[in-house]
Amino acid sequence: MAKNHGPHIKNDAQYEALLNKGMSKSKAARIANTPDSGKKGGKAEAYDKRTKQEVYDQAKKVGIEGRSKMTKKELIDALRNS
Repeated sequence: MAKNHGPHIKNDAQYEALLNKGMSKSKAARIANTPDSGKKGGKAEAYDKRTKQEVYDQAKKVGIEGRSKMTKKELIDALRNS
């Protein structure tokens, strides 16, 4: 059973699993708090095949700063490195 990490973590089990894989606390929290994270099971459409608006919306969900001034490629790079 996963430890309760408080109200700022929405999915405690996923958060702990990500920490155990070596992710930072902030990155693990972003992923664990993203709505529907992990539900696609690796079947999500590749970023390159999405529209800029779809990539932008995903960047907004995970809290990428400065996204409004980024190109599609920059948004994709930011998402892959967040």
